[in-house]
Amino acid sequence: MSRAIAAPPLPPRPARPPEIMVRRPSVTIKHVAADAGVSLQTVSRVINKEPNVRPQMAERVQASIDRLGYVPSISAQRMRGSRSYLILALNDRERTLADWRERQGADWVDQMMLGGMSKCAEHGYRLIVELVDTHSDHVERELSAALAALRPDGVILTPPHSENPVILAMLEAAHIRVARIGSLKPGPGFALTMDDERAAGLATDHLIELGHRAIGFIAGPAAYELSQWRIKGWQHAMQAAGLATDSFARGDFGYESGIAAAEALLDGPLMPSAIIASSDRMALATLEVARRRDLRVPEDLSVISFDDTPIVRFTHPPLTAVVQPIAEVSARAVERIIAGDGSDGEADRQPEAIPASLAVRSSTAPPRRA
Repeated sequence: MSRAIAAPPLPPRPARPPEIMVRRPSVTIKHVAADAGVSLQTVSRVINKEPNVRPQMAERVQASIDRLGYVPSISAQRMRGSRSYLILALNDRERTLADWRERQGADWVDQMMLGGMSKCAEHGYRLIVELVDTHSDHVERELSAALAALRPDGVILTPPHSENPVILAMLEAAHIRVARIGSLKPGPGFALTMDDERAAGLATDHLIELGHRAIGFIAGPAAYELSQWRIKGWQHAMQAAGLATDSFARGDFGYESGIAAAEALLDGPLMPSAIIASSDRMALATLEVARRRDLRVPEDLSVISFDDTPIVRFTHPPLTAVVQPIAEVSARAVERIIAGDGSDGEADRQPEAIPASLAVRSSTAPPRRA
């Protein structure tokens, strides 16, 4: 039988004029224990989601936590054990800051934080996002400072950090759990992908089913491993249908590179009736090139994008797009880090794929001539 802990009762809210704010005492773990009639240790085990708590007892304690509005103190939790209850997500500083400054609607970081923070909150964790230049000479110093200050229980790496050997070696040496998003190269921790090869095939098959035979593809930069996966997905779908894969160009995910790539495809020997662009910005650039050339979308040219950021739903016409499950992937990364996957630098050799989907909108239609 658990022994109830006597805790000082919360004082009643004093009567006061509505314009005066009076701070109530903080609800502590002792208040929760007293309300639930259990020991401090039981409350602690429930908060830390330890397995040796009966379901009925866990429900009772959780009901008291919800009723009293108790919020666990991360600093107190860190003092009681080896866990920090922090998960660190690393994103590319240069590209992220450029996106924010240009305000062009990219929401990769937003979606990553949505999934990661929501899942962390379910388990009493916090997600911290740090921006690091992956190609900087100072990456070791920057990352070492972040790890020393935060002591995270795990790190989520997004491209291109998930492929960076310096970063991977540092995390492995520190025995920190690692989630590698968008990379299947050997490394510590575990790998998560959005099955980019299948996603590109899905987009290509959609156009083939509409009757398109000349389908151009604008790839992302070669520095990103996922760029090659998308090329393979397009190539395999085209080859399975007996179609040529000559209509190919490469950009850097940015708008200006999309302009150059779309112009190169449309000026090529085999003018495509449809183009798949590996980012929303390059797809928007393709729409602009079509407008300059008096090509109607989708009557003269069908266009498909990757990412499905909010802006593509408000273009004219709205863009058919591969919907990347970024929030779902980051949530799964958090789940597996908390569960202990990828601890002590030992890699889980089986990558996990969270499949993307295709949102069909008004930018794709059968070609005028099959």
